[in-house]
Amino acid sequence: MTQDTESQLRTLIEKISAYIEQFHGGNVEFVSFEEDTVKVRLGGACLNCPLLPSTLHGWVEGTIHQFFPNVKVVEEK
Repeated sequence: MTQDTESQLRTLIEKISAYIEQFHGGNVEFVSFEEDTVKVRLGGACLNCPLLPSTLHGWVEGTIHQFFPNVKVVEEK
């Protein structure tokens, strides 16, 4: 994957974060991208929320996989 892929991932994660922030008060932040793994950090209302795994794996990971099927998503704590 290229530097261009990282740029596209950053843009996609910013859009996902804007949606989460608008509707739920949380956010997701791009941390890093190496080989086939993108690391993100959830914050805001997502912190200590029992639905954090659903947000991470459902919205964040699910959306990223639609555009980048080979990319793994990992939460950075």
